[in-house]
Amino acid sequence: MTIPFFMPPGVAFASGHFTAENIITKTTRSGDLVGVFHDEAAWRALPAGTTIYQVEMLPSPDGEGELFVGTTHLNPGRVGDEFYMTRGHFHQRREQGEVYFGLRGSGLLLLQSEQGEARFEQVSQGSVHIIPGNTAHRLINTGSEVLSALAVWPTIAGHDYASLAQGFALRVFLWEGEIQARGVQYG
Repeated sequence: MTIPFFMPPGVAFASGHFTAENIITKTTRSGDLVGVFHDEAAWRALPAGTTIYQVEMLPSPDGEGELFVGTTHLNPGRVGDEFYMTRGHFHQRREQGEVYFGLRGSGLLLLQSEQGEARFEQVSQGSVHIIPGNTAHRLINTGSEVLSALAVWPTIAGHDYASLAQGFALRVFLWEGEIQARGVQYG
């Protein structure tokens, strides 16, 4: 009897790119990030077509118990003094968690509760980040090369960007040659 087998998708850990067919790719450009960066004048000065990050995902069925697998590739750079970052989000189904694995580059994972309590985790090659439910999350590239992180999350989780319309409680800047986190006042 011959045992049937197939080759599953793979990921090239050095680059974070998938070795599979039918990869779903989404590119987020500076023009897509209205209101995300604190220095609006510096954001407007950046060409709207500038790629900030790209996400690759493997196709997955929707439904309870199913998982998405994707890699975020966040470019290095700054808008004014603020480092490039992802939009960041809560999950629509707040109780759903997520796991990030650092593949290359260096940066920070900003985690924030619904009450606005925020903290950072260092992201680097080999780091593992367990993001609990009810926690907003955002990647920030503080390095000089692409920051890539593999993520696994429930297909039912969804994304809630509207709850963060006023932004996260902390921002990361290059100030006088040093990486600094600052609270931001809105309104």
